[in-house]
Amino acid sequence: MTALLNSVLIRGADLIGRGRGDVLVRDGRVVETGSVDARGAEVIDADGLVLLPGLVDLHTHLREPGREDAETVHSGTRAAAKGGYTAVCAMANSYPVADTAGVVEQVAALGKAAGYADVQPIGAVSVGLEGKQLAEIGAMAHSAAKVRMFSDDGHCVSDPIMMRRALEYVKTFGGLIAQHAEEPRLTEGAQMNEGAVSAELGLPGWPAVAEEAIIARDVLLAEYTGARVHFCHVSTARSVDIIREAKARGAKVTAEVCPHHLLLTDEAARTYDPVYKVNPPLRREPDVAVLRGALAEGVIDAVATDHAPHAPQDKDCEWAAARPGMLGLETALSITVLALGGPDGAAQGTVDWDTVAERTSRTPARIAGLEAHGRDPQPGTEANFTLVDPAATWTVVPADLASLSRNTPYAGMVLPVTVQATFLRGRATVLNGKIAEETTE
Repeated sequence: MTALLNSVLIRGADLIGRGRGDVLVRDGRVVETGSVDARGAEVIDADGLVLLPGLVDLHTHLREPGREDAETVHSGTRAAAKGGYTAVCAMANSYPVADTAGVVEQVAALGKAAGYADVQPIGAVSVGLEGKQLAEIGAMAHSAAKVRMFSDDGHCVSDPIMMRRALEYVKTFGGLIAQHAEEPRLTEGAQMNEGAVSAELGLPGWPAVAEEAIIARDVLLAEYTGARVHFCHVSTARSVDIIREAKARGAKVTAEVCPHHLLLTDEAARTYDPVYKVNPPLRREPDVAVLRGALAEGVIDAVATDHAPHAPQDKDCEWAAARPGMLGLETALSITVLALGGPDGAAQGTVDWDTVAERTSRTPARIAGLEAHGRDPQPGTEANFTLVDPAATWTVVPADLASLSRNTPYAGMVLPVTVQATFLRGRATVLNGKIAEETTE
């Protein structure tokens, strides 16, 4: 549930870093911007705050159905709202897998009932994520959930014939395949990035080429079929090179990077703390530097959280037995600001908010086909936006997070930028930095 404000005036916000202005919202839509009279609307003083289009996450694990001990659609979308998100794309690796029209419709309905963020289900490419038989792609596309993105995330569509057929199929209705790029024969038993640190620690390595080989193959398949491929959680410098070259040739490819791959390195594995275990693994510092540059340049199209909540028993164990994954929804904007603006960028007012909006909102919305999201506030657009304080900092306290899980790698870190308010179609899902209380209409 969310706080309903039928008519609200956002007064004096910095509109995406372009200068101060007012935004009048009525019945869920922007009706006027600029210098606006209150006209009886509830006024929110946004002096010192930056207004961004609501963030859109291309890669969220909500765990429901099947692993409600780690996350639910309700708790996950609350976390999304606290992070400034108005829409999230829910990955298919639930239990049961989202490989039928029935499951994706269930996930979409749960998101609608929760009301904190729009939930767009991602359908599986293969039945049960097993890579043996194509899932009911057409049925999911024509279901009430209107699925347009399909992924076996957590598993690579490693069979080139299946990948080709899937690409040909989704091309017929304008969909796309989101590929988890990992050649499984090169990563069997892998525990972390293959390199000097893995050798010192004695942990089996996950070589960069396992990602790069699949990206190179799927670029060629995208060009051959004329279909769209989106590369999930890109993590290596050479992957960036391949994607850049593909885009220069006109291939229909897009790519995302996760916040943790923009900040953390494989050096964190020296702690043997499973909170740092993730797939693909944390890479070397040179990879992090290239990924940051590629995000600023636009070779990497979007920041996607790969929000992966886990119950305590799946993380509070030895490294080898722990499941990979990290929380991301509530910290993603702060890490993005660090990556694009530098550690002191927010405090110094040097963050390029237009680039932040492009990578976290507009472009992800376009990739996912979410036409109502990723829109700058203009008369007639749905009022999906977030207000952030660029000068504030906050300390990550796991117990304070909205997620049911606590597996954040940023515990105790002081991060820049706080989300002060989030609006979904004019409804405040977050106000004054806290999730809006349930209201009775």
